[in-house]
Amino acid sequence: MRKGSQAAWWIGAACLLGAIGLAIGEPDPPVGAQPSSPLSASAHPVDAPRCEARQPVQLRPPLEQPVQLSCEAARRVVAQARLQLVEPPGKVDPKEFAATLADWLDPHGLWSAAPDAPLPAAFALHARAILGALERGDRSGCEAAQVAGTRLAQWVTELRGLYDAARSDAARNHFEPHSTWTTASEPIFPTGPVQRPARELAREFGMRAAALDAGLGESARASLERLRARLFPDLTPADWGQAVLAAAVRAYVILIDPHGGWAPLDEETSLYEVELEASGRTRLWHKMSRSAVGLRIDEDPISPLQPGDLVLAIAGIPTAGLSVEQAEQLGVLDPNEDPPERDVVVLRPGQTRTATLRVAPPEQVIGDEPPPAVASSSIPYADGESLLLRIPDVPDDLGDQIASVLADRRGRGRVAGVVIDLRGNGGGSTDGARAALGLVLPGVPLFPMRRRDGSVEIERATVPAEADRWDGPVAALVDGATASAAEMIAGALASYRRGAVLGTRTYGKGCAQEYMDDEAGTGVLRLTTLVYALPDGTPVQRVGLLPTIPLGTGAPLERETSFGRAPAPWRAPDMRDRTAIREVEWPSHGGRVGPCDDELVCRALRALGATKSASSRTGVRPAR
Repeated sequence: MRKGSQAAWWIGAACLLGAIGLAIGEPDPPVGAQPSSPLSASAHPVDAPRCEARQPVQLRPPLEQPVQLSCEAARRVVAQARLQLVEPPGKVDPKEFAATLADWLDPHGLWSAAPDAPLPAAFALHARAILGALERGDRSGCEAAQVAGTRLAQWVTELRGLYDAARSDAARNHFEPHSTWTTASEPIFPTGPVQRPARELAREFGMRAAALDAGLGESARASLERLRARLFPDLTPADWGQAVLAAAVRAYVILIDPHGGWAPLDEETSLYEVELEASGRTRLWHKMSRSAVGLRIDEDPISPLQPGDLVLAIAGIPTAGLSVEQAEQLGVLDPNEDPPERDVVVLRPGQTRTATLRVAPPEQVIGDEPPPAVASSSIPYADGESLLLRIPDVPDDLGDQIASVLADRRGRGRVAGVVIDLRGNGGGSTDGARAALGLVLPGVPLFPMRRRDGSVEIERATVPAEADRWDGPVAALVDGATASAAEMIAGALASYRRGAVLGTRTYGKGCAQEYMDDEAGTGVLRLTTLVYALPDGTPVQRVGLLPTIPLGTGAPLERETSFGRAPAPWRAPDMRDRTAIREVEWPSHGGRVGPCDDELVCRALRALGATKSASSRTGVRPAR
């Protein structure tokens, strides 16, 4: 069944843009054409215009029917995606497209992903024609989607009949009251590849509906009504054909852009979870499971919700039969909405009567600071100490957090040097990377970023107050999971010879994504629109950084090169400020290092202070 949002590292320069008004014609622009995006920049090495996110808008409630796109609307969205990619997209394999289409069409494991569903065969037969409809507007492809829609309408009608018959038969049985809670709360939707036949699942849903009707009565009626309507929508063949085209767009975008995606407006938060949190919005839960009648909260709910609560409705909208993406979006609280509270109908373990709870976004208590993103520790080093900064991701305020830690440690004693531990750091905000680098490389040109038309934007380090800067030795510790904005930090230190980089080859995520409303007005696109290099022009994309002080930390399970359609590497002109290139040597430790909780950190410190030439070997080159 459909996978939800893909796991992907992407850097925080991405902004949720409004519609950018592209003229849709041929999928690829003529050579030298200038994009009309507000991020278009001069090719001169100056600061690029900053990307501004659109003002948050109220999130859409779930649609009651599968999202649908006309053939023309689907073509427009695909043309927009093709036009905005940093590189012209490659050819899409029809077989892979058919399999991905079947997956994205089916939020429940009933329509096209189940082993007995007839749609995969139809998609395989018509995949090439549907691709023609998306890429060129071929009428034969539009007609092929309608043929698939006709077959889908027949299939869902058959499943609906099986559901109704099973529910009617089961209603004549006697149900034990103690089994009602288990029936109501037990997850039933597949979370991985669908193994059970759709016909079997339809009957199972029918039997559970009968048990819940008997055990919960009126409390479950609205939920069971929505469950049936969402699992087995009563659509015309033409409507189902447009649902096929919408799923085809989702499949197509992720096949031409491994970091990209398209989502309808009622599922758009699946594309930008990091930005969602940065905007102040929060979720009603951290983790949930879908049951036959609602959503079971599994981890970390907002009070007064409790783990184990079965959520039947949010803001008057029944939750039964929602897709994962719809459920997660419905469960978002926005403190800027009026009112920000939500009425949540829950059923608690062992009860047969529901309760309605008023849930508000958690308030920030005065003096209660959020947990820091930077974890610091001191490690004995010669006659002083070295400071280890463990940074698991790159938030917008990373510079402020590092400056705060440095100020605190300076007041306690002598700091010989700072090690920035970026192992496992998948990236985050380019603003955070710029601010962190500003503490050691204030104001310097950083990352050239190239668009499809060849225009180049230059990111520049911030210029913090003198008291916040760090002029002493610094180094970065990296591994195969160090990616994107984290690679920017390590790579800039190396490019300016400001600090050594230790560890193993990094992930190689040297591209950036941006968001834009689609041209059809039905959803949001996330697209890879930029590829960046280090300040000295060294490429990052698909190659990563190869430290000059290697420390074995194991091979990564996945790298950017795993994505066959990821953009190619880009070597840029050298954008460095030559006056800022300088080495700051680590003092000799004389063998006095540690102890360390992590032996690899001690190994890094021994290597840094072993000779006076450690900082002179900081040039990072692309891995071969």
